Amino acid sequence: MNLYFLLVFVLAVPFWLWGGGKLPLPINLPAGALVAFVPMAAACAVTYRQQGRAGVVHLLKRTFDFHRTANGIWFLPALLLPPLIYALSYAILRWTGRPLPETVEIPLSMAPVFFAMFFVGGAGEELGWSAHAIDPMQDRWGVARASLALGVVWAIWHSIPYMQTGNSAAWIMWQSAQTVGLRVLLVWIYNRAGRSAFAAILMHVTANMSWSLFPNFGSHYDPMVTSVVVWAAAAIVLLGWRTAPSGVTSQAS
Repeated sequence: MNLYFLLVFVLAVPFWLWGGGKLPLPINLPAGALVAFVPMAAACAVTYRQQGRAGVVHLLKRTFDFHRTANGIWFLPALLLPPLIYALSYAILRWTGRPLPETVEIPLSMAPVFFAMFFVGGAGEELGWSAHAIDPMQDRWGVARASLALGVVWAIWHSIPYMQTGNSAAWIMWQSAQTVGLRVLLVWIYNRAGRSAFAAILMHVTANMSWSLFPNFGSHYDPMVTSVVVWAAAAIVLLGWRTAPSGVTSQAS
């Protein structure tokens, strides 16, 4: 596992050094966002070393491992929880009188494009974070500690792309806090869906789509407000894990 995390950071260095240019998209994403494929690449490298080609093929097939999910109802929160979080964030922004555009534009026509783009990127990340990294972590440390630890690693790993988009230190701090909370929710969905990487990918996609469709193309997204909403949901999940009866496995949590 130490080799995996070492590779995740080492392979990301070129994207951090030369990924400062903006991608040709209406949303504010640097070229360094292509680092999303590094977790999958690192997982494939470690898996090949341990299990050979067959292990890598099995890992890649987990992109669509929805057959692991005994109850398909868990795909609903994967799809709907992030949009709900961002809708609540927008409502709080309006209620508190924080800056919002005079003309609100929610570019729904771009939703299919964003879904396809973020599904590919989400698979690149979650085949590493979920399909490869989280299981040994939560089997060793328990689901709550593992999800928080992986969330911190995830936030640190994202910090350079956050800087590349020209954000302030305060923005990066709040976005990092939101990132840790979101990982808690991703691990929750992953486990409840039978340790399905597809479920985690789906939630990753809808989280990115919700940010991209936020008025206007995410230009008025406020990570402080969204972080509060995300952590309210994450706190409920963490409390549920803490109060779960003894003998309940992390998979069932």
